[in-house]
Amino acid sequence: MFRLKATAAVAAIAVLALTGCSGGGDVTPDEGDTTRAEQLSLSSFVAPTSFDIGEGADYGNRSPFFQAVFDTLLQKNGDGEIEAWLATEWEYNDDGTVLTLTLRDDATFTDGEPVNAEAVVASLERFRDGSAPQAATLAGKEFAAVDDFTVEITQPAADPSLLNLLSIAPGLVQAPSSFDDPDSATNPVGSGPYIFDAAASVIGTTYNFTANPDYWNPDAVKYENLTISVIEESTATLNALKAGEVNGSKIIDNTTIPEVEASGWTVQSNELDFQGMLLFDRAGTMSPEIGNVQVRQAINKAFDREALLEALQAGYGTTTEQVFPVTSVGFDEALDSTYGYDPEGARELLAEAGYPEGFTLNLMTTPAFQTTFDLVAQQLADVGITVNYTDPGTGNYITEMLAPSYPAAFMALEQNPDWQLINFMISPDATYNPFGYSDPQVDEYMSTIQLGTEEEAEQATKDLNAYIVDEAWFAPFFRVQASFAVDENTNLEFWPTNAYPSIFGFSPKS
Repeated sequence: MFRLKATAAVAAIAVLALTGCSGGGDVTPDEGDTTRAEQLSLSSFVAPTSFDIGEGADYGNRSPFFQAVFDTLLQKNGDGEIEAWLATEWEYNDDGTVLTLTLRDDATFTDGEPVNAEAVVASLERFRDGSAPQAATLAGKEFAAVDDFTVEITQPAADPSLLNLLSIAPGLVQAPSSFDDPDSATNPVGSGPYIFDAAASVIGTTYNFTANPDYWNPDAVKYENLTISVIEESTATLNALKAGEVNGSKIIDNTTIPEVEASGWTVQSNELDFQGMLLFDRAGTMSPEIGNVQVRQAINKAFDREALLEALQAGYGTTTEQVFPVTSVGFDEALDSTYGYDPEGARELLAEAGYPEGFTLNLMTTPAFQTTFDLVAQQLADVGITVNYTDPGTGNYITEMLAPSYPAAFMALEQNPDWQLINFMISPDATYNPFGYSDPQVDEYMSTIQLGTEEEAEQATKDLNAYIVDEAWFAPFFRVQASFAVDENTNLEFWPTNAYPSIFGFSPKS
């Protein structure tokens, strides 16, 4: 699967005011009932590429592997709000360029070393300087241990996404003693709720964990043992559910939901990702046609989003014409009716743009999503746009997209919190702006979002969203329903902030 995520656990948090922001509320372990169930068995369709946070740390559908063995500096609750975790307090300076974190003093790594400021700084630097998918989110940031349990993060300019980043992959803390250990990629050392049992596991297939007896928050751990099995194919996932081989599983294919529910399973869901076209070449350097705003608008009018949702997701999801999520301060429901399905209007726009006979658009395809690509080509052909597909090989899809080798591409991306989304898809340096396209109006909105007051930033986010919809930077089809099933013995609080549930969201039914 070629879907790439900017971050993993995503919460729509309001743009932070950049003066004295603080959070608090130490997470104090409850000394009451610590009764646990014996076993929680889950399945995932992807395995971690490495447990070393400098190489493979990722969230999204890989998050349970990392969340089991590592703590993050901050945590998100079921409403997507930032809460204390390894860091119990946090505060910005007046201009938002320095964040001071106060660490709890009772956390230890499973090798017996303390989780102190020196270890946190080392982990942050390892992530920033490594090759993990979100390493660039910490670029330019400097980290210092003020004392044993105080960390300062200094950045060139205010980053409204920083607190959220510290609650996901960039905030993972690994034991520095394991950095130079060649086995750290497959035998991690952290301070998390579980300890990886390498001897009882098969890397890439089955991962077994046992509860950490010295975990600082024992009541957060509801099971003595955790198993995560990697099942890549939807039919095999369905069979594992029906056979009772797991207590919970991500539903790979939403069309199987009726059969899953008929088998007595409970399905919970959220909507984090959108699928659609990314219209990269807005300056027309490779494709003059895509550089024309009327052509991009015509492409938006060409797609029957309701039909695509039904054909590709069995109706599980919500059509949309904007990349900002419903939880964003910039989301506007009215923007989802900007274009609509209007083939005749699309042809008129193409004619006005100087292409009355249409044109040919070079795109990539891959066999894994052939139905999607066939429907995209069909609907574009209906308005006069002929798609010329090239298959670069599934493993090269993203590489060729970001080279950039094509003026546009179909993609599935996570709808991140506002500033992360901007820096992932919109800013001139964004990963998914491979042509480095900039627009003075967009730059002005971004500056206000980053440096303005909370009220100014909120309005600028609304204005930015409306502007890029009108300029047709993208042609989203729908938000995809992410679905997770649990058996009759398992409770699940499926948080709205990540593609895979938090391991802290599972608990046994009494």
